[in-house]
Amino acid sequence: MNRLPVWLDCDAGVDDAIALMALHELPELELLGISAVSGNAPLADTYRNVHRMNGLMGTSYPVFRGAEKPLLREAHAAAAFHGRDGLGDVPLPEPPHENRPEKAWDALYNCAREHPGELNLIATGPLTNAAVALAKYPELRTLLRQILFMGGSASAGNVTPAAEFNIWADPEAAKLVFDAGIPLVMCGLDVTLRAMLLPEDWDELAASGKPAGIFTKQCLKPAWAASQNWGLPGVAMHDACPVFYLAHPELFRAKKAGVRVETRAALTLGKTVTDLYSDRKFEEQNALVVLDVDRDEMIRLLKDCILGQHRTIRG
Repeated sequence: MNRLPVWLDCDAGVDDAIALMALHELPELELLGISAVSGNAPLADTYRNVHRMNGLMGTSYPVFRGAEKPLLREAHAAAAFHGRDGLGDVPLPEPPHENRPEKAWDALYNCAREHPGELNLIATGPLTNAAVALAKYPELRTLLRQILFMGGSASAGNVTPAAEFNIWADPEAAKLVFDAGIPLVMCGLDVTLRAMLLPEDWDELAASGKPAGIFTKQCLKPAWAASQNWGLPGVAMHDACPVFYLAHPELFRAKKAGVRVETRAALTLGKTVTDLYSDRKFEEQNALVVLDVDRDEMIRLLKDCILGQHRTIRG
């Protein structure tokens, strides 16, 4: 099997951690490196959390520090959903690790040069690191195969009525990425809110007795409390969606569209404006907008990944 090379750029909160466990286990994908960015938690925590996940999974993926704040704005964390430390305040040991001096954008560029036209960037946090990389290395536009990201919405938002958190957190970075001319796969709230992990799912995972299954239930406690306040039946696996789209696109429904990012207006700051539902279209269809998923099959695969039952090829 020819595995698809992947770079993961994340703000290591609870759903990033679950997405990372899936990415590690899916046999279709080969994870080459991970970069951390400020978002769900400050960079110090998100960087630390990736190392803690390496310890939980028994892996040694290289991890690189990225941006401590958005390009032009102040950083905002999401402690109500992810806990104070970003991983639901679950005590996890921090294994010994190498402090790599190379910045996230430099490491991403070097990896893309080693895999020209093949590397898939999966971004599950604000797009700050990707924007810096594209600004510093214009050649990166031609080196990446595509960028798949969790962010945006073709309808409503979750941090404001108009905007989703990852895009709202650094709209200028998102605008740079959307305007870069790279193939984009946008897994926004339209699809991620359909990819719910339900209480019976995390109870099943914890009942396995496996550390990853127990961790999944524990780390989701703050997210579940927040989700109940919003009237949701479970916790959306936002960040797992671009991972599974890359590995199993047949599970999803998507449509090409023109998408632009609002960076100036007060009420709609960070909104991903799409022409999916309008008579008037943008000049360019610059993104594949993912709109629906076979929830039952995706969650079945996700649970298999968390329990280490899916992978047939070890890397």
